[in-house]
Amino acid sequence: MGIFDGKTAIITGGGKAKSIGYGIATAYAKEGANLVLTGRNEQKLLDAKEELERLYGIKVLAMQAEVTPDDEAEDRVKEVVQTAIKTFGRIDVLINNAQASASGIPLSMQTRDHFDLGIYSGLYATFYYMRECYPYLKETQGSVINFASGAGLFGNAGQCSYAAAKEGIRGLSRVAATEWGKDNINVNVVCPLAMTSQLENFKASYPEAYEKNLRAVPMGRFGDPEKDIGRVCVHLGSPDFKYMSGETITLEGGMGLRP
Repeated sequence: MGIFDGKTAIITGGGKAKSIGYGIATAYAKEGANLVLTGRNEQKLLDAKEELERLYGIKVLAMQAEVTPDDEAEDRVKEVVQTAIKTFGRIDVLINNAQASASGIPLSMQTRDHFDLGIYSGLYATFYYMRECYPYLKETQGSVINFASGAGLFGNAGQCSYAAAKEGIRGLSRVAATEWGKDNINVNVVCPLAMTSQLENFKASYPEAYEKNLRAVPMGRFGDPEKDIGRVCVHLGSPDFKYMSGETITLEGGMGLRP
């Protein structure tokens, strides 16, 4: 028996193998949760659905959905949420993990398109999903887990739009924690550092830079998407952590120290 048997979790950006989103999906699947996975690539979502259903005996609703600067973005989110309710009848956990960005470009060279990419895919997406899921989270007294980043906490160079989106998400989360506390909905933020396919590509292309970044992590390793990030998200969505709300948790192997 898993702690999420019969419950439903929405995970945005959860369809890509060797990603934080897929690691979270795996951790929730092992606890019996039915999943709603969204992403940009339909085939990757279908592959994730097939594997998770086969390995863990759960049900997965895979929906291609992306929040972009257009008039249809809100409708796409509404469709995801309404389809989730029609399919599973409830929403217990919302995990806003999806984010695209134009990283590595100095602030002075950022264009509006660069900035819009970060803000819409991250901040607007998180806002839309939280707003649309609220009535159903209220019914289940559920949980919201939003993703921010050390890029925002510490002002990483070359990541201005990404950092702005992530700090906006932290502010949005704190307001929601205040407003939704009366509904027994807890809202928390995770700032992760994990070994993903993107980081593996970076290691292959820039081995010296990779080793320099690795040495900055006190624990001497990057996190595992499922064990180090996904399992924490399982706990944050569980009844044991209901009284924690409005907090930012850094999962960076000791690198995310802050006052």
